[in-house]
Amino acid sequence: MHFTRSRDLVVAAVLGLAVVYVLFQAAYGDLPQLPLLAGVTFAVLAIAEAGLAWSIRSRIKSGRVHGDAVGIARAVALAKASSLAGAFLGGGWIAAFGYVFPRRDELVAAVSDSKSAVVGAVSSALLVAAGLWLEHCCRTPPEDRRSPTG
Repeated sequence: MHFTRSRDLVVAAVLGLAVVYVLFQAAYGDLPQLPLLAGVTFAVLAIAEAGLAWSIRSRIKSGRVHGDAVGIARAVALAKASSLAGAFLGGGWIAAFGYVFPRRDELVAAVSDSKSAVVGAVSSALLVAAGLWLEHCCRTPPEDRRSPTG
């Protein structure tokens, strides 16, 4: 497994943007109003992942990870999945905002949907950041090159 590359995040965000924008163009009138706190779930996940990242980082620095390689590998998989999901849905929230914000003067629902889209986009960005931070904290530290020679 490779660490997450920025192009992977960009591709996921563009795909999310395209899918949601097409969905909104085709069926916005038939969709229910977006709940204001719909995107907050990602912010909660971001906080949990940031806590996990700090824990893993401190354990790696203190050398307390000897038997927990599988747990670290699972954290890397979680981090990668979270950053990609956050990028995809972040692109979707941006598409939702791009669709409803210009229509806020003509549609009453567009005003609250714009607020929901902002909350979702910010929460998605937090999840991407937390996922990347967790992934960074799970990297193997560089070996100490100052080994004694005598």
